[in-house]
Amino acid sequence: MIAFADSAKAKNLHFGDVIIDEACMFVHRNGQTLQFTRNERALLLAFTGNPRRLMTRSRLLDEIAQPGSDPSDRNIDFLVNRLRLKLGDNAKSPSFIATQYGEGYVWIATPSRTDPIDAFLIIGPTFELQSHPLRQQSLSLMGKLQEMIAAGIGAGHKVVVLERHLLAAYDKLRYFLQVSFHADAGRINCAATLREMPSKRIVKAFRLHLDSADDGSFANEASRVSEGVVSVLQQALKEASDGLGVPTDEPPEVRHRSASTLLSVSNPKWLASGEQLAKGREQDPLDADAAIQWGLHLFARLVLTSPFEGIDLAERDRTEGEIETTVLECLPEIEDKPLLMLGAAKLLYFINRGHLELAEEIVERALTRIQDFTAALPILGQLRFARGHFDEAVGFFNQGIRAAEPGSEFHRHMRVLKYIALLAAGQNAPSAAQATDMSNLGTDCPPEIALMIGWLAVQPDQALPNVSARAAAELGSHRATRAIEYLYFTSTRHVRSEEGRANIMRNMIAHLSRLYGQKVVPDFVLSSIGSLASA
Repeated sequence: MIAFADSAKAKNLHFGDVIIDEACMFVHRNGQTLQFTRNERALLLAFTGNPRRLMTRSRLLDEIAQPGSDPSDRNIDFLVNRLRLKLGDNAKSPSFIATQYGEGYVWIATPSRTDPIDAFLIIGPTFELQSHPLRQQSLSLMGKLQEMIAAGIGAGHKVVVLERHLLAAYDKLRYFLQVSFHADAGRINCAATLREMPSKRIVKAFRLHLDSADDGSFANEASRVSEGVVSVLQQALKEASDGLGVPTDEPPEVRHRSASTLLSVSNPKWLASGEQLAKGREQDPLDADAAIQWGLHLFARLVLTSPFEGIDLAERDRTEGEIETTVLECLPEIEDKPLLMLGAAKLLYFINRGHLELAEEIVERALTRIQDFTAALPILGQLRFARGHFDEAVGFFNQGIRAAEPGSEFHRHMRVLKYIALLAAGQNAPSAAQATDMSNLGTDCPPEIALMIGWLAVQPDQALPNVSARAAAELGSHRATRAIEYLYFTSTRHVRSEEGRANIMRNMIAHLSRLYGQKVVPDFVLSSIGSLASA
């Protein structure tokens, strides 16, 4: 889910903020896409295929030579200057192409690391250590910092040391401890800055007092810096799991698991606490935590009602309007509370009032502040689901299924979300039900929900099982309409493609229309799925 480059671009050449496509046809720089000419491309392929090797002008002339052409050295110089311009390079202080006067040119750029770095904290230098005179002292210090910080923040938060300065590639990390060294007149000057990523905001800085002749000074300073870093990180982990009424006396990982349940399922807690939340809102209308919890209470009113009784459309519209107003008003106050941000994104997604892009942005920002993103998996999948990226959605739901305890509410919820996504993608309903084990929803699954899921699993040209068929026949026309509305509002309307919406609704509409006629389907549902409903 969190990578430095899309998998489709994994073979591109990354040099900091400059990305060159694999075939050297285009360069992406500062939000612009520039195309290379044939000769520019030929030179660039020669350069990138021979990094840090002298490319003479005669060799480069051979790369662009064509039958009947007579290029000169001046052509090469002209093309190199054009390449530098497109790459944002500077001939006097080059990052890509260095001039070897009287001989030719050298490609000096080192590719950035573009694959995900699996770590909570990276400790790295401000320079290349490979040939640095202080390499051994630097590695010794960073190794001590790694050991002490890892012990201080506990298991589950990986700390690694890198020898290369790759700050531009760390955009998806949570923290980066940057260490700088400078030797002057026998004295080592050293500083360490802890940055919160991807903003690169400095949250703590240290000056280290090191003596190259005293190994003890390295151990003492590593201990002092580690204590300071651990203190900052522990506080950040605590704050990242604050909110939604999660008990504050539990470890962060336990609090994240509790939040996963609160954010992913239609938790009855939100209904039961309605009166208490309303009083809290009256006492402190500016409390953002109480606001998001109130929004989740209103959400629970809509989804925990009986699917066969439903909610009046005007009441639904009013309630969703209140959710929208509540969430939008408190957004500025929750920027440092990732659990509340995930709750806000969930609510904005659910009401389906044109806030999909905003919900995506909120989730992305929330993810930069948490290490355990299990609580974000449902909304991450739903956002992809809405876009019609069903394979990606299923990938997130599968992660949630693997992370959940079998038989738990969270486990069942993730399976149902995956089931709906498979239906939307056009998978055969019985095979989708089998792939998600929909026949085994557990005894605590509401019977009405289990019935509806069962109707979705039977193709339109097949008869419902006896028990399921009797339940459908006993509904009556009004309750059948409510069931269709419930499926539409909770699981279908969010999909942007008409075909995806029709794939979800088709089976239930077919079975209930067979009993009660086409009039059982609300007009707004029919207009949403169009002629595809009967396809």
